[in-house]
Parts: sequence; structure tokens; C-alpha cells
Amino acid sequence: MAPQYDVIILGAGVSGLSAAKLLNAQGQNVLVLEARDRVGGRTYTKRDPSFQYADMGGSYIGPSQKRISKLANELGLNLHQVNDNERAVFMDKGKVLAYRDFPRIYNPFALMDFNHFWRTVDNYCRQVPLSAPWDCPRATEWDSITTQEFIDKTCWTRFTKASAEAMIRMTFAIEPRDMSFLFFLWYNRSGGNAYTHMATSDGAQESKIVGGSMQVTERIADILGTDHVLLNKPVSKVTQHEDGSITVATLDGDSYSCAHVISAVPQALIGRITFSPPLPSLRNQFIQRIPMGSCIKVLLYYKMPFWRELDFCGDLCGTELLAEAHDDTKPDGSYPALVGFLNADNARKYCMETPEKRASMVAEVYSKVFKSNEALNPVATVEQNWMAEQYSGGCYMGATAPGVLTTMGRVIRTPVGKVYFAGTETATRWSGYMDGAVQAGERAAREVLCAKGMLNENEIWEPEPDPENDGVTNNPYVNSLFLRTVPSVSTFLKLVGGSVTIGTLAALLYIHKDRVPQLFSK
Repeated sequence: MAPQYDVIILGAGVSGLSAAKLLNAQGQNVLVLEARDRVGGRTYTKRDPSFQYADMGGSYIGPSQKRISKLANELGLNLHQVNDNERAVFMDKGKVLAYRDFPRIYNPFALMDFNHFWRTVDNYCRQVPLSAPWDCPRATEWDSITTQEFIDKTCWTRFTKASAEAMIRMTFAIEPRDMSFLFFLWYNRSGGNAYTHMATSDGAQESKIVGGSMQVTERIADILGTDHVLLNKPVSKVTQHEDGSITVATLDGDSYSCAHVISAVPQALIGRITFSPPLPSLRNQFIQRIPMGSCIKVLLYYKMPFWRELDFCGDLCGTELLAEAHDDTKPDGSYPALVGFLNADNARKYCMETPEKRASMVAEVYSKVFKSNEALNPVATVEQNWMAEQYSGGCYMGATAPGVLTTMGRVIRTPVGKVYFAGTETATRWSGYMDGAVQAGERAAREVLCAKGMLNENEIWEPEPDPENDGVTNNPYVNSLFLRTVPSVSTFLKLVGGSVTIGTLAALLYIHKDRVPQLFSK
């Protein structure tokens, strides 16, 4: 007879194991089936004597990401801050622009344009409901265009356009032409706003877990026990029977029986599983339209953190090879390292190169940016090509093209019979991050508990830690009177045009003042 469980969870990433932890604490008999030979999902900590440990997947925790911070603390894990004490760098067209707060823009038109673009994005983000972006008053309008189309329509200067495109590749690992503008706004809103996603201190890249982020799932797996977390078990079929039971079959021929299922695999991979009865039409269509981002993460280790001696913190973003980079030195100063991300088109362009070639290319970027030959001589390298991960399909998360959110996005969290859906893409706060994965996993677990009569429906969604601010840090780009009041380029030109017109008219009237009375005579 097939084993009996209360809940079977598909996927042993942060979301799946967060669900399992909560259910286990409520006395539920839980089984987690993981396709890989490890737990962690899109968090993956490699370990080697040459670099001790290296986070190759999700790793960053911002100050408003309360759920993952709380979970790490419960599991006895500590956080350390990512270094950003020195200057950061924006690299564009071979030019290196160093800055501390935001890029110093000396062209007044570029400054007005840069400020106006991000101010507009901030304002639009606040109009998007976190739990239902398709209900936004301008949802149809914003979901009918790509983010690239909005950039092209809004930006006047090449610098602003380049910075916007760079931010998107950095934050989403997706080209702006491939993403709905509504999705762009909603995703930024889920973490506060665009600037919070980009920032290190007080932003999404502020901290990391000492020892690696995969420890979160490893320690939860230890709590559950090896009999309740099975590795190398790709799920092939989920069958819901008329008597209310569910059978979950794996590729190796094993099958398991349960009362409820939680799927915590990426949305784009759900279609690899056969469901009986089949998934509803919109759900089946939706999972075909939320592709994963493209990312290759490359870490280079050095004898010394030479960039700090040159007054650089290691933060880098731009329009060239690397979408972003950060200092990845251990908190005690050992194993100095820089972590770089080849994202979107560049990830696809160079994914067929060897890891050694990619490491050499990244080292050359650092040498150019920091003007140092030391960058060309790393003592160790390690990388992770997430596009090659069979059970992820890419990183960081799935994103939708125009038209998807408004026509079928509302099914993303809708249960199918007794099958519930977790995964960071289903989160309403910090979607795409570990924090979103925790929220989604715990929400799905409480949905199951509600279905079993152990919770009321109003208890499914846990209250946000900061209800006045929707549980996210509002760290706006516009944080000074000057930036709030400086006009856009178009407004400036209208003001100038209006002033010139008025001045010209006044001058003509003055020149011809003797004739003015004649204009009003009978």
C-alpha cells in the first residue's frame, strides 16, 4: 500500500520547506519530494577549501525582508552586511562613472530626465495593488506595452535610457523588451520601489547569511528528518481521486498518497508534471507564459580586496558585460571576492563559452573598471549557469510579457482541487527573493490548514510586519526637495518655450507701443 501523508510538497527550496516547517509544527505528517540531489532550489551554496563557501543563487536580504530574517534567526543563522562603504560604479559605453549616492550627472538635461523617469516609476508603482495588479486602474494600459516601450517613450536622454535598461537587467535578469510594464511596476512595488531593489545599504542587497543561504533549507530539512525530505525524486504525475485522496508519482516509479499537495516548483516548470484531472485552461496557459530569467553568476577570489584600496566598494552596474557586481568578501575579511552577474542577453550570448573564458572576461571588466592589473589574477573562480539547471530553468524568477497579468495572472495562487501553489513568484511581498519564497510557502501551508478546518479563512494571510507601509521599505529615489521639484525635460522646455514666447511678445509690444492703442480702436 502506498505511504500515507497529510501533505506532500513538491520542491525543497526555501518556499517548499517553509511550508513544510509550518505544517510540521502543526502536527501534520509531511513529505517533501525534491528532484535535485540537494535541497535549496534557487539557493545553492557551493563549498570548497579554496573559497570556503559561495552563494551561487539567492543570497541577499534587505532590512524590510522580515520573514527570511526571522526564519534565519530561528534557525540560528547570522547575517552580515555587504560592503558598500566606498564608491560604486556605473559603466556605460566604455566610460566608468564612480559615485556614492547616485551617479553624478553634470548634463542638466540628463539630470532632469534621470530624475523624472525614476520619479514617475515611483509614482506609478504606488498605484499597483500588491495582491491584485490586474485591478490597477491603468492595468490594461500598462499591461499592453513592454517596459522597453515605456522607456523609449519616456526617456529623452541616452543616459537615462541606458540606466533604466541596466537596472532591469540587474534586477530581473530579463531584457526590458520581454517584460510587461505592469509586471515591472508590480514587482518593484512588491519590494517598496525600484530604488530599494537597486540599493545595497537600506536596500535589497544589504545583507547575506554567514555560511551561505542554503543553510536555511538544510536546517529545516534536518528538523523534518531524512524520512520526510526525499532527494532525487522528480515528480511525474499528480492524480486527484474521486474519494479525495491524491497520488503523487515520481520518475523512478515510486508513488505516495496524501490528502493535499503544495507545488513549490517554479511556475514555468509546472507543465512538466502531468495532472489528472488536467489543469484548468487559464492555469495551463499561464504557466506557458512566465519564463525564467537568464543568469550566470561568476565569483572571482583574490589575495587582497584591491578595489577597496582604490576607494571602490565593489558595487557595479552598467550596460556592458556585467549587469551588476558586488563585494563578496567573507565578513571576517578572508577570501576577498567579487561576484558578477551576466544577465539576460549577455547570459545567453556567452553561455556556450567555457567557465574559464567567462571568468577571464569578467576579470578584464574589473581590470578596466578599477584600473588595476590585480583584477586579472584571481586565485580561485567559481560560477553557476542557472539556464543549465534542469529543475530551475533560469534565475532569478519568472516574469510575464504584455497581456499575461491582466488576462490570466489572477490564477497564480488559485488552488486546483486540493493542489495549492507556493513558490516566490506567487508572493505579494518581495516576489523573486527568499523573503517572498517564505511568504508564499507559509501562505500555502495556511491554506491547507484552513481547508482541513484548523484555521479560519481570515488567518491565511499573516499580518504584515509594518501595516502602515504594506510591509515593505519605501526607500524612494526622490528623497530631497531638489529632486522632488526639479522639472522633467519636457516641462522645462515648455517653461522655456513659454518664457521665450512671453518675452518675445512683450518685446514686440514695447517696440510698437505707439501702435498698441490702434489695435483696440474702432
